[in-house]
Amino acid sequence: MKKVVKFGGSSLASAEQFRKVGEIIKADPDRVYVVPSAPGKRHSKDTKVTDMLYKTYELAKEGKDFGKQINDIKARYNEIIEGLGLGLDLSKEFETIEKNFREKAGPDYAASRGEYLNGIIMANYLGYEFIDSATVVRFDNNGDFDSETTNRLMTKKLEKTPKAVVPGFYGAYADGKIKTFSRGGSDITGSIVSRAIRADVYENWTDVSGFLVADPRIIDKPPYIETITYTELRELAYMGASVLHEDAIFPVRKEGIPINIRNTNKPEDPGTWIVESTAKKSKYVITGIAGKKGFCCVNVVKDQMNSEVGFVRRVLQAFEDQNISIEHVPSGIDTMTVFVQQDEFIDKEQAVVSEIHRLAHPDMLEIESDLALVAVVGRGMRATRGTAGRIFSALAHASVNVRMIDQGSSELNIIIGVETRDFEKAIAAIYDIFVTTQV
Repeated sequence: MKKVVKFGGSSLASAEQFRKVGEIIKADPDRVYVVPSAPGKRHSKDTKVTDMLYKTYELAKEGKDFGKQINDIKARYNEIIEGLGLGLDLSKEFETIEKNFREKAGPDYAASRGEYLNGIIMANYLGYEFIDSATVVRFDNNGDFDSETTNRLMTKKLEKTPKAVVPGFYGAYADGKIKTFSRGGSDITGSIVSRAIRADVYENWTDVSGFLVADPRIIDKPPYIETITYTELRELAYMGASVLHEDAIFPVRKEGIPINIRNTNKPEDPGTWIVESTAKKSKYVITGIAGKKGFCCVNVVKDQMNSEVGFVRRVLQAFEDQNISIEHVPSGIDTMTVFVQQDEFIDKEQAVVSEIHRLAHPDMLEIESDLALVAVVGRGMRATRGTAGRIFSALAHASVNVRMIDQGSSELNIIIGVETRDFEKAIAAIYDIFVTTQV
């Protein structure tokens, strides 16, 4: 077997955490490719190295002295090196970083150095080969990830490298200029490496033992999800479940490689398995509940709207022209409602309203704000009658007013719109009926 193991920032924040990671890797000879993040917080009041690098680069870009800040970053790495008893000196690396900061190499270059330096330390600690991600992860001229070129470069390199450390989060354009993924992008790098070597498993090690059925800030001690499909994960991640970067699914999905979310501090926990499909039944009818606040909706009314060809397109055109993305569009015979993110919409609302009137000539238009969306996700819902009825019964019992319902044709998820003030109450009511009481 071949396994790719990715470790998050909290797993590599100190020498003590590095040792835990080393023990995990050495405990299984199949763990041959390692993807590290930059050092995270050592404690609640600490600062992540990536944030330190961003701040230091801003000073450099403004032509200000950044000596103290770069020394603080050096100290973080030296603390790890000394704590591990390594004879490693990063002085030349920091000389290059300082030079490139002064020459304004860019914020992506600055941010990427956290993973780059941690990768050098990890390779030295394990005795693995270090591979700079800038040489094997490619972005095109538009700044978009070039998956096929990357797969070709990565495969060719790793075919000759039986054990390697490949830093997460960044790659490069064809000319060598550094480009990063969005925050959390080390998850994507782990997935890219897994695809390239056709790994049997991609283990993603973090500070939690997998995905929870619901947000622990709302529900007290919700259980972990044992197995979840890629599709279910996408639905939950979109609604705010953030254990894994949602784009990390795509490279491994092409090869059918499972992802195992594991806890560095509790390596004995089995974690959550993310798979393409499974015959395993969920413990509950639902797999998980997630949600987000900060939405508003535009209600559009026009008599005989259903018989007017192109009406919906013209309404949506108004949002597209203002570069506003659409979340959901439930509709009736004479009405349609467009849900959008409130902070994206609010400064452009009157322009959108004017354009809807100009393009579609509605009878009435109304905007409602301070709404939240709750997603109930689960492959078990397909085979269970009355799921929607149970949801609405639970919400009615909790005195939650439902403003919108949207169910996909896959029957994998149901999206419910509620007022922001009822958000936590709605999640608690749904959790109670499907997990706590299972009536």
